[in-house]
Amino acid sequence: MKKSIQPLITELLCSLGENPQREGLLKTPQRVEEAYRFLMRGYDQDIREILNDAVFSEVCDEMVLVRNIEFYSLCEHHMLPFFGRAHVAYLPKGKVIGLSKVPRIVDMYARRLQIQERMTNQIATTLQETLDPYGVAVVLEGKHLCMMMRGVEKQNSFVTSSAMLGAFKEDRATRMEFLNLIKSWE
Repeated sequence: MKKSIQPLITELLCSLGENPQREGLLKTPQRVEEAYRFLMRGYDQDIREILNDAVFSEVCDEMVLVRNIEFYSLCEHHMLPFFGRAHVAYLPKGKVIGLSKVPRIVDMYARRLQIQERMTNQIATTLQETLDPYGVAVVLEGKHLCMMMRGVEKQNSFVTSSAMLGAFKEDRATRMEFLNLIKSWE
């Protein structure tokens, strides 16, 4: 059992000049703990359980792309949300993965304290290690509240990160096909 963070939330409220005994804040420590446990549940997930034997032998020599996968995460620097969409593709080499597993992998890494760049690479590496495909491509597009609400306060900024492995990195035509496909339905 994990240690409760409720006393820390109560202390935080006091440190900010609030009265944790005020009616509206009485259950805040409990609610915040429940919210953080939910938002960071990726720490408790195991890739083997997520995959659940959903890797199949299949002859397929064309790109598999799952696009516009929404994600929600917390910036590890300020613990503020960042969110957006992920586009994930791979070139099968005799194995495919159940399509619903791709968004589950995205969620597993998003539901942690993160930086977008690391998350992008974790998704790509996991698919590469799981499937051993000819290549993997991942693009994440995110809006970061740490840039919108504080600091530079730029509400219209968007962060794009990518990880290209194998054929997506080595073959310009393959990479361009992927990039064109993720733009074609906007």
